Amino acid sequence: MALDQSFVGRSYPPTAPYEVGREKIREFAEAVGDLNPAYTDPEAARALGHPDVIAPPTFAFSITFKAAGMVVQDPELGLDYSRVVHGDQRFVHSRPVRAGDRLTVVSHIDSIKSLAGNDVLSVRGEVHDENGEHVVTAYTMLVARAQEGV
Repeated sequence: MALDQSFVGRSYPPTAPYEVGREKIREFAEAVGDLNPAYTDPEAARALGHPDVIAPPTFAFSITFKAAGMVVQDPELGLDYSRVVHGDQRFVHSRPVRAGDRLTVVSHIDSIKSLAGNDVLSVRGEVHDENGEHVVTAYTMLVARAQEGV
């Protein structure tokens, strides 16, 4: 069943604030194999002009993925998540995510397309700090594979 096109342009409420911790940044950097000292050493980060350690650019996924859950779990949208594969991901940063940030995410449905029986859903997550300043935008493409024989 095709996704409801009327959802294009829909926005979801902001998430509760997520407080970014140094340890979460360190764990993420280790998990992705990025040993940049600005991710673990406050002095190294300050030497680069940051007030505290910064996160690798893809750290924002850990915040925006949870927020996108409001979209994919919306029963009115009609997305069968058991058929979903991750099609694409990109980030546009205004500044790095930093330890101590309190971030919220607002998710938007930018497009819904049908290609060869597959539904392609594009979700944009706008991440702001507690002062309302933009930090990063995450663009996520999800592909709901067509059912066999459809």
